[in-house]
Amino acid sequence: MLIAGIGNIFLGDDGFGPEVVRRLPRYPDAGVRVMDYGIRGMHLAYDLLDAWDALVLVDALPDRGESGRVAVFRAATADADAVHLDAHAMTPAAVFAGVRALGGALPPTVVVGCQVSSVDDRIGLSEPVAAAVDDAVAAVGRVLADLIPDGAQPVEGHAAQVGTVRDGSSPSPTRVRQEE
Repeated sequence: MLIAGIGNIFLGDDGFGPEVVRRLPRYPDAGVRVMDYGIRGMHLAYDLLDAWDALVLVDALPDRGESGRVAVFRAATADADAVHLDAHAMTPAAVFAGVRALGGALPPTVVVGCQVSSVDDRIGLSEPVAAAVDDAVAAVGRVLADLIPDGAQPVEGHAAQVGTVRDGSSPSPTRVRQEE
């Protein structure tokens, strides 16, 4: 299982994915890899050439709703061929096209995303998006529990990278919803 945070930390709320994976707890299961890909789309495409049972993308979502709303949904990877390969693009569709162009197959993919407030040039998340990070960490944990048969459990008190999960509480049902 690959958990990939994507986004540009220099564009405000676009840094949501990297911030979430920074705060994810460490999973002892050797089959779970947590990685901050930032804006390295081709790096992610090459890593997806390895056999993965599933991919969890953590990303900022276009401003189409209430800022800070976390959504969990399956990505439509089937139409990745319609997108032309762009080695400089970091959109999921461009990454999927890159995997296909390299001769790979995409694993089932779940997106844990957050509606943005602003992707202006600045470092740091807006207040509503920053408030949603813990909700997204919990959502990733639920996705892993659903995808891994014996339910991957984090190691208490250990973070995957720098940072910790604050309180481990589950997200508010009004802020997180399952989408298909």
